[in-house]
Amino acid sequence: MRFAYPMQKIQDWITQQWVIICGRKIKPDDFPWLMGPFGNLDIIGEDFIHQFAEKENLFVEKNSKAKGIIPSMLNLNLSDTEFANLSKNVIAFYENTANYNLNFSVKWNPFFKFFGILINKLFSNRINQLNIPTKNIVDSESLKSEIINLIDLESNEIKYTFWFRSIESSGQIIYSGAYGISNLPSGKTCVKAVFPLPNGNATVFMVPTVGENGELILDSSGKKFGDAGFYFLLKDSKDEYWSKFIGSFRDQLIISSENDLIAAEQTLTLWRLRVLTFYYKIELKK
Repeated sequence: MRFAYPMQKIQDWITQQWVIICGRKIKPDDFPWLMGPFGNLDIIGEDFIHQFAEKENLFVEKNSKAKGIIPSMLNLNLSDTEFANLSKNVIAFYENTANYNLNFSVKWNPFFKFFGILINKLFSNRINQLNIPTKNIVDSESLKSEIINLIDLESNEIKYTFWFRSIESSGQIIYSGAYGISNLPSGKTCVKAVFPLPNGNATVFMVPTVGENGELILDSSGKKFGDAGFYFLLKDSKDEYWSKFIGSFRDQLIISSENDLIAAEQTLTLWRLRVLTFYYKIELKK
């Protein structure tokens, strides 16, 4: 049996060993759609982005002309009818994310709140990643939202776009993820978000559709490996790759616009039970 890298925190080792035992061994060349940045064994924060860029021989560009987590929404490969119906304000937000202010609130399902506290204590607070507040936030908190592009020095093209988000008042980092678009083995186009973790990452693939009122709906409700959904990916002590599809965990994000105001509602579920919901208010910077 293969083993996780030994010289790390015991909780990280146990989690990775679970992925090895319950997941599948893969070869990166056979699964290019699943590959993404791996974290180191230390804190995953803005310093990590600079360390990763240096390791990959990439240039860190904070004030790029490319300010969106998705360069062009045409790349989502929506039908002509869906794209015509998609809110122009939603398109502008994704293509120019850095030009917007974000405020958010959080509502937990009380049944899952203990698990959120446990995950934060064991993992998130230490590594500064997926660090979701464990208290309900009724009044909106301001988010500091930064787009950080990593540029290939040879081609001068963007290789990774990191969306770095932290709470303005406290500086608490919530998410640091590489965003883009990927095609699943089925050919389905998805929004892809990769969150580096120690010696691996967590990746979410979300299928885009457009609602009746022009809202963008991103949904990760896949059923099997190769579908949209949530994946763990890591390297073991022999530098071989393992992945685990978590079909019980799902993420749905609905982004809508009315009277030039953009709102988003993100619901995380486990075993089809609501874990928590984020509510976002998104406004163009003045």
